[in-house]
Amino acid sequence: MAANSEDTEVAEREEGSGSASEKWDKPLEWPEGGNLTEEWIGQLAATLDYASRNLLPIDLPAILPVPVADQIIGTASKLMHREANCVEVTVEPNCKVVVVGDVHGQFHDVLHLLEIAGPPAADRFFVFNGDYVDRGAWGLETYIYLLCWKIFMPHRVFLLRGNHETKFCTSAYGFEQEVMTKYGDRGRHLYRKFLGCFEGHPLAAKVAGCVYLCHGGLFRYVEPIASKKTSKIGRRLMRQRSQDGSLKLGSLADLQKARRVILNPSGIGQSAISADVLWSDPSPQEGLSHNKARGIGLIWGPDCTQEFMVKNKIKLIVRSHEGPDAREKRPEMAPMSKGYTVDHVVKAGKLVTLFSAPDYPQFQQSAKRYRNKGAYVVLEPPDFSEPNFHLFEAVLPRPQVQPYYDFVNCIDSDEELDLGGSSEGSGGSGDEH
Repeated sequence: MAANSEDTEVAEREEGSGSASEKWDKPLEWPEGGNLTEEWIGQLAATLDYASRNLLPIDLPAILPVPVADQIIGTASKLMHREANCVEVTVEPNCKVVVVGDVHGQFHDVLHLLEIAGPPAADRFFVFNGDYVDRGAWGLETYIYLLCWKIFMPHRVFLLRGNHETKFCTSAYGFEQEVMTKYGDRGRHLYRKFLGCFEGHPLAAKVAGCVYLCHGGLFRYVEPIASKKTSKIGRRLMRQRSQDGSLKLGSLADLQKARRVILNPSGIGQSAISADVLWSDPSPQEGLSHNKARGIGLIWGPDCTQEFMVKNKIKLIVRSHEGPDAREKRPEMAPMSKGYTVDHVVKAGKLVTLFSAPDYPQFQQSAKRYRNKGAYVVLEPPDFSEPNFHLFEAVLPRPQVQPYYDFVNCIDSDEELDLGGSSEGSGGSGDEH
């Protein structure tokens, strides 16, 4: 019975999007004064949904012109660059907080999630845990849509950075090619704008004073940067100690002071904290060590979760970063079939992993699919520290579209991505490769 109900819902959604094609005989226009409304965002969503089902990717500029995309990216980027590394989300007693994990360009599933959870509102905060693009075919639409919500409700919507909001990931997993395909000779310009926006995302959020949200996880302590008066040899020795010395956990105070505006955090020197937050993974084994499987970030155990929680007065950690493909390669961890896992239960609280891209990844070499559910978390008063998990299915069938990366020969997971040659410098206005 449930399956039939879902099929009917999908059919009605598709019928509704196709019956209103007359609405899109002219391009979207940026509202006067840049004053977005919920109605305008709804029109944007419906327009992009229609285009994904009825138009070719190269036709997207006809309904979402470059000047409008520029305004969206530029406005949201300015907002996020002004936010702290770890944003403090103060929640009123009558409010809820919806936390969303990886969505990876699965635009139709994002629209569905906001339908069932309810959109951002005065009493409903949203925190997105990064990885808006790559792998899925509608990363551009997904990212633009969420940026508009950020512009409309900047103090109710928070977009944290994921490891895929970097140049080295978007060059490998499709987003760069997606932008170039959809926008042709203006694609390079638009991709640079996206890269500049990626650098501005906050790294983490602290909700209601007791919940820590981030994409990857915990991070190391890094010695303060050497003074300009320090000799080159002295600075080199400090970098060497930070790389080779014993690891110890950093605090939220360290995170607030970390260097954040780095396009490709390499995990070396002052970019170590940013890289750890984006790339690290939990383990059932105690201890803190380098994440050798990924080649970047850390692996941390329940003892570290307990230490971090006590040190920073945290009761709940919600991180993302691992889909069903990544968890399949880590049999010591629970599988990501339900869209979430509870990874650590310690005296101070819980650590959970949240993944919000159902039936992921969109393109798979094998006919056998993971068919995982997606999930989101609702945090409610009085103290917001008990996660309420909500599961949902993918919106199927997806519109027919070609992938923007070689998913057959590309590695299945980020685990083996070679980051050795990546640059830390700002790429918002730079050239490709």
